[in-house]
Amino acid sequence: MSKPTKIACLGGGNAMPKAVLEGLKKKEVEISAICAMLDSGGSSGRLRDDYGILSPGDIRRAFIALANTSPVIEELFDYRFEAGELQGHNFANLFITALNLSTKDEEKTLETINNILNVTHTVLPVTLDNSQVCAVLENGRVIEGETNIDIPKHDGSLKIEKVFLKPKAKAYPKAINAIYEADKIVVGPGDLYSTLAQILLTEGIAEAIRKSTGKSIYICNLMTKYGETNRFTVGKFTEEAEKLLQGSFDKVIYNENMPSDARIEEYRKENQELLSPVEAEKDLNGDKFIGADVLIDSGKIVHDPEKLSNLILEL
Repeated sequence: MSKPTKIACLGGGNAMPKAVLEGLKKKEVEISAICAMLDSGGSSGRLRDDYGILSPGDIRRAFIALANTSPVIEELFDYRFEAGELQGHNFANLFITALNLSTKDEEKTLETINNILNVTHTVLPVTLDNSQVCAVLENGRVIEGETNIDIPKHDGSLKIEKVFLKPKAKAYPKAINAIYEADKIVVGPGDLYSTLAQILLTEGIAEAIRKSTGKSIYICNLMTKYGETNRFTVGKFTEEAEKLLQGSFDKVIYNENMPSDARIEEYRKENQELLSPVEAEKDLNGDKFIGADVLIDSGKIVHDPEKLSNLILEL
């Protein structure tokens, strides 16, 4: 009997859990989800400021995506308070924060959540260091904090020239081990500079990806984003991601099924920061760049987790 494929999935936000984890968990694989930890906005940002903890938001989303429990428990962990002093806070963020503060033990916190949600895979923080992701704009101005890059208060038409972590952050050792043990290493999808950068810039992560014998796969975003990736193509996304990696990905998956204009406009009504579908250059290397229909068939312009997981396993 063959061993299940080991896959390390690196990302954050809603993109990686919904696009990658939800599809792969239905397959015969062993997943290690390595999560961004430097969210500075919303409920997570408030808890970071109030208690000096790492952001629970992205690790929460990965746990929920991999959960094998009752819908009631999953809904509870995703519940957001709408009024009072807790307005805007997510229940799971509060729960994870309380666990961290009471146990003062990251391992015990992760183990407890694993048991409650009956997660059979592994969810790991990319770092336990308290840091901020920063971006240098083309005019020299430095933007500090994930949320200020994600939702620009500055002129979002200005190009991001460089990103760095302040202070530097070292990778969680188990995250490094998961990358080295993986048969496949999936990076993305996700916001390039506010999410993926903080992972790839964590000391030890990029080096582990480059040195691992596992096949590295970058999943290109479906749409460009105001303030981060204005007018980016598949090639440009890959170029910038590989600058962060300081190396090359073995494969790049991108969408080649262009949605209708009507579908784009409907989606943008609720996501005005998303500008246009990412287009591919005509001269991309066909051995490295894998174009496919990876969209859900109607509605939102998001990845279909079943299509994407099948493609990842086929490579």
